[in-house]
Amino acid sequence: MRRKHNPPGAVKRVLRGVAVILGAVITAYGLEAVLIPNSVSDGGVTGLSIVGSQLFGLPLGLLIALLNIPFVFLGYKQIGKSFAIYSVLGIASLATGTMFMHHIPTIIEGDTLLITVVGGIIIGFGMGLALRNGGALDGIDMLAVLLARKLPFGTSDLILFLNLFVFIVVSTVFGLQGAILSGIAYFIASKVIHIVEEGLSGAKTFKIITSSPELMVETIRDRLGRGATYKMAEGGYSNEQFKEITCVINRLEESKLKEIIQEIDPKSFIIVYDVAEVRGGNFTKKDIH
Repeated sequence: MRRKHNPPGAVKRVLRGVAVILGAVITAYGLEAVLIPNSVSDGGVTGLSIVGSQLFGLPLGLLIALLNIPFVFLGYKQIGKSFAIYSVLGIASLATGTMFMHHIPTIIEGDTLLITVVGGIIIGFGMGLALRNGGALDGIDMLAVLLARKLPFGTSDLILFLNLFVFIVVSTVFGLQGAILSGIAYFIASKVIHIVEEGLSGAKTFKIITSSPELMVETIRDRLGRGATYKMAEGGYSNEQFKEITCVINRLEESKLKEIIQEIDPKSFIIVYDVAEVRGGNFTKKDIH
């Protein structure tokens, strides 16, 4: 009797899920062992959850889970089913982690600079690990992506604006000093996320040279909801003519697009570079399910 072997795709999905859970646990540790005991918050939905927990005495994990529900639905509509599943897994792990770690010893006290640096690095690494593997631990990025489609501002600008609102709310609980420290910790975390995830800010442009350009563009459109353009190019050595695909995506869609490319043509030649801002044109996408 032959043993059944899990297909490589299934193993990869399991490993990605484990990485998302690990990222959530690391983030929960940074919150409960460093930031929250020192009256320092995080940004985004997590920051609002911390404020709600302090004001109303509700479990932080419960608020993180509840407040992120609409953003998970938004992620499902705009990015796809797998992203929503990984995000649910990550957010649930973050919520559970904060509940189990609520009474763990604080590792740093008193030194405000060290608190913000260490706390920012820990939560930034955790969130970056989750995003790198196709999930999100906070819904504010998803909201910023949606608003960027409807307003004349870049995604990064909207994330900054939404978090300014969050830190104003934080100041009502932790005071002005707590809000400033929270802002510094969030800034450090965002830089660490950028390093871990390799370029989260703004949009990304993919230039793809593949032996199956039509299938690639069709799959990107159907599974990611994005359009793409062709440009005829010619090899300088072989003089072979081919179609070069250009596709602009938002930062949360990178891992999904790489999956599509790997599935259709693993030998594709790909160039990826950051785009600070995208305006006008047809940088829109349809809802996908």
